Amino acid sequence: MGDEERPTGGELNAAVTRALVGIQHQYLGRGPKSASTFHYNNIVVTLMYDVLTPAEKVLAQGSHDDSVATIRHLYQQTMEADFKEAVERLTGRAVTAFISGNHIQPDIAAEIFVLDEPL
Repeated sequence: MGDEERPTGGELNAAVTRALVGIQHQYLGRGPKSASTFHYNNIVVTLMYDVLTPAEKVLAQGSHDDSVATIRHLYQQTMEADFKEAVERLTGRAVTAFISGNHIQPDIAAEIFVLDEPL
């Protein structure tokens, strides 16, 4: 995809959101209930809401937040290469850092990509 064919602005945000939600669905059998992406300079951030699986929600209700966080970290490590590839393909920039985290209650995930150059 050439630079002139790459999405920009809100279209880029929507394309990144669709790609990351699709990857989550592929790996976990479900995606978040809602998600949004924004970018500024060389940073791309996707926030996902209601990402926990039913089993993870039960564990969290039983005061096992640490276990859920560990499971989520393993999921994110597994999906990292696909997440980075999608962002690199859509932005035309290399991802130099990927930071991923979950907040259990409320159920929110953040995927942060630091690019080698501003968009």
